[in-house]
Amino acid sequence: MTVTRRKFLRNTTLAGAGFAVVGTIRPLAVWADSGKQEMVPYLTGMKMAATPATAYRAYRSKVAVSPDVTTWLQVDLKKVVPISAIQLFPASERMYPGRDQYYGGEAFPLRFRLEASDDLSFSKAVTIADFTKSDFPDLKNNITQYVAKDIRGRYVRLTATKLRAVKANATGSTPLGKEPRDSPDFTLMVAKMAVLSNGHDVAVGCKVTADPIYGNTELAAQLTRPPRQDGEGIHFDNPQAVTNSATWKPVKYKAEAPKTGVTLDGGVFQTAMQNNIEYLLTSFTTDDLLRQFYERTGKVKGFKPTGSQVFWEEDLAGSNAGRFLMGAGNTVRWMDDPELRRRLNVVVDGIDDSKQANGYIMAYPEDTIFYSERAAYTRAWLTHGLLEAAYSGNPKALPMLRAYYDWFNQQPFLPEMLRGAIQGGQGMVANTRMCTSPLGKPADAHVIQRYYQEDGWMKGLAKQEKEQVWQYPYDRPHCYLLTNLEAYLDMYLATGDPRYRDAVQGAWELYRAHWQQAGGSISIIEFDKDPPDSNSLHRKLGELCGSAFWVFLSQRFQLLNPDDERYATEIEKSIYNVGMANQDSGIGLRYHTIMEGTKEKSTHENTCCEGQGTRLLGSLPEHIYSIAPDGLYVNLFEPSTIRWQQTGQTMELKVKTRFPYETHVSASLKVAKPVQANLRIRVPSWAAHEMAVSVNGKIEGTGKPGTYLALNRRWADGDVIEFTLPATMRVRRYSGEDQIAGSKRYSVEYGPILLAAVGSSKVDLKIDKGHEAEHLANNLEPIPDSPLHFTVRGNDGQKFMPYWLISEEEFTCYPQVTAII
Repeated sequence: MTVTRRKFLRNTTLAGAGFAVVGTIRPLAVWADSGKQEMVPYLTGMKMAATPATAYRAYRSKVAVSPDVTTWLQVDLKKVVPISAIQLFPASERMYPGRDQYYGGEAFPLRFRLEASDDLSFSKAVTIADFTKSDFPDLKNNITQYVAKDIRGRYVRLTATKLRAVKANATGSTPLGKEPRDSPDFTLMVAKMAVLSNGHDVAVGCKVTADPIYGNTELAAQLTRPPRQDGEGIHFDNPQAVTNSATWKPVKYKAEAPKTGVTLDGGVFQTAMQNNIEYLLTSFTTDDLLRQFYERTGKVKGFKPTGSQVFWEEDLAGSNAGRFLMGAGNTVRWMDDPELRRRLNVVVDGIDDSKQANGYIMAYPEDTIFYSERAAYTRAWLTHGLLEAAYSGNPKALPMLRAYYDWFNQQPFLPEMLRGAIQGGQGMVANTRMCTSPLGKPADAHVIQRYYQEDGWMKGLAKQEKEQVWQYPYDRPHCYLLTNLEAYLDMYLATGDPRYRDAVQGAWELYRAHWQQAGGSISIIEFDKDPPDSNSLHRKLGELCGSAFWVFLSQRFQLLNPDDERYATEIEKSIYNVGMANQDSGIGLRYHTIMEGTKEKSTHENTCCEGQGTRLLGSLPEHIYSIAPDGLYVNLFEPSTIRWQQTGQTMELKVKTRFPYETHVSASLKVAKPVQANLRIRVPSWAAHEMAVSVNGKIEGTGKPGTYLALNRRWADGDVIEFTLPATMRVRRYSGEDQIAGSKRYSVEYGPILLAAVGSSKVDLKIDKGHEAEHLANNLEPIPDSPLHFTVRGNDGQKFMPYWLISEEEFTCYPQVTAII
């Protein structure tokens, strides 16, 4: 594997007359890697197959088989204006298989000219710049400016007379009239054209036309898009954003998630965690997990990766160790598995043995941090993993991280981390989790403020502007933006600045309202076009990692506002309908949450969804309860026991239930002597009606759906709490983009459990007696001795079952329903 250190050029003049480099830029990144994800095609022959995922994608012409073609783009400025300069912004949109980084300046014209004219046909044109006689240099990420002297015009045209080569078929298109082939493709790509007049870009929002042969009219408008809200450049350094830590007002959680002290007593969570242990112990050896660290130190030489190893293990060197430590570190806090703990300690010891004198611990060499996704994704994963190992009791993990971040926080490459790294924002949560750890320092947060903080984005999120999510103007929209939000909420905890909280709260409301499928999976992923409420069923959405991030983000809000029941609801449905649903016993984990058809085959190759999936599944017990200064919150309903300290003595609450198969819950207290405590019982928002709770056989109170019922009293040893969860069928009409003409589609949930119609992906249910289709719930009949399994009255052979239990069956979570008059 060849690796290179990224070099940047800025504010310099390169070879060639008539232009100057005025800055560096990394416009949006849409990349394909055969080892990770296929790119949705932009073109198929002469017809455009897809529009850009956001308003900030670069313009891309149709593809030619030869460089010697002419293609042009023309901007109508609406009136004649004085023109002082033209700026061309390079495209940087794809990482090809085998390349070590994004290719800045991809498909910038090899030869071209810039002209202005007063008439549409350009019969009389004035040349601004002419580079048609010799090949233009490869400018990579540099914005170039072309000075216009005493020129006026209404129309500005960029004409490319010779195109640059790109990797064959890598554009996602077929050259005009040709079949896919191995020789290079040729295309024109430009991210933006600015026309400067009296110090302003007068081209913003103006109409763009393109030549009729190679021009791409569907993407032409990209050329005159507005500027990005937080700047166009790669170099991102805002020292004025750094605040004095002496002025910070750190925010404390009102409740805490238990780090230990919860024991599972059977139930579906215990089964999921046991499966997770099997997966962790059978997927990779400790030698596999440490290989990249030992490659850096020279202990392992000559290893040749194959298949998925190339990307998931070697490109993302060290992430596999992070994956394992995330899952194992969380798990052994709750379940004592000696072999899992032994391996955890072996991996931490191996990383410790490989650390450098300067504190550096990553598996990749220092000067390859911009290779692939190492700067953000991989760094975050190892940070998560070592933190989980530390919280499980390993004494080496946290000091190692502290030494590493003392090194990282002073590096000269930091101004390039957000924009110059692939999805650089993923790395924010690594710094903020370090900051909020027992060894955190203000410098960890100062790095975020200076080199990562996007004030414009935060303001838009606080206003709940949908475009801030699905048209994020940098790199690419992705469920991984949830990790940026986690980091901003950590910044609120560290500093007390409400701007961070308001931005993340706005974003949380947006995702919850507009980017969730039935059951709670997050319906926005990278590469795709996911407008609000589109919730496609034919495309693969709902990455497991996205829902893991959603759980940990919602958990932060839950601990800040423990009486707001919505956060527990989001965590609950994400666990049942995504986390557990994408677990394939102990074999592996599935990538996407498929809503109809058949579920994907599981993998055990260190994918992003495996890493965050095992992390989530290992953390399940900490979501059941929250500990408050005056008592306890019961958030989820699993057979379990929690022990905690209350006013100086140990309290124990033992919950017995078969939920979700049955809805009765009982809980008994164990205390050495009577103690005052406020035990808050969640009344889920999915409850059909108010829920009565009894203590020692007498009704103690009644709670409304979507609240917590507070039982604040003096508790004695042997006190018993009992209640029955008022679960019911809930039917919701599908309103997304995959509508079926003349038919309606519905999802069905029982309490928090998403149900699926099994047997076919094309189910059309008939509801008789003139009932509206919404009355489907009345036609579902329980199957004796098969909890959560139902038949449909009047539809012979049709069954519903929990989505999380589906394995090989064909199914749909959105069957068609027709009411028969």
